Amino acid sequence: MMRGTIVLVIASVIWGVVHSFLASHTAKDLIRRASGALAFDKLYRFSYNFFALSSLFPIAAMLYTFPDRPLYSIPSPWVYVTVLVQGLAAILLIATIFQTDPFDFLGLRQLTDVDPARPPQLVTDGWYAYVRHPLYLGSLVFIWLIPDMTVNRLALVIIFSLYFVIGAFFEERKLLRDFGEAYASYRARTPMLIPRIPRPARR
Repeated sequence: MMRGTIVLVIASVIWGVVHSFLASHTAKDLIRRASGALAFDKLYRFSYNFFALSSLFPIAAMLYTFPDRPLYSIPSPWVYVTVLVQGLAAILLIATIFQTDPFDFLGLRQLTDVDPARPPQLVTDGWYAYVRHPLYLGSLVFIWLIPDMTVNRLALVIIFSLYFVIGAFFEERKLLRDFGEAYASYRARTPMLIPRIPRPARR
């Protein structure tokens, strides 16, 4: 079982490293020069998402076929609470994607857009007014509240949690490069992953 868990962890780390590299400005610049600006602007986002999703299938296959051992199961009635919170986290993920245009997020709009090279826009309202990375927050809440935890599942939860946190820092470097002072100001007033509880107005 331990060997399978190690293989699963290594595969997940490789996925995270490759996924992060392909999202970096360095990789984007290399691919843009190799493919041409128009092809890059039209195909990159969709290809990136397709690769990220399809490359998760081998990891999922390992998770369900490798030997495993249960760690805990959340008992009733608490399991209903955790499932409810998972549902709220899923709603947060869906709402955040719709807030930033799901077709653009998936790369479908770029495929059909006559001029796909639109300048990026900094979103600071909606869910982004409470936390800078609502997608990562929703993902973290969802995976840590899995009701039936096993050794292999916990290993993946830890790896992907590190990926989300480290990825947030790298993503912020890109956003600072893209938006400069506008993002620095937004970052100064908005928490990264833990929403700030609004303070009541003083009378």
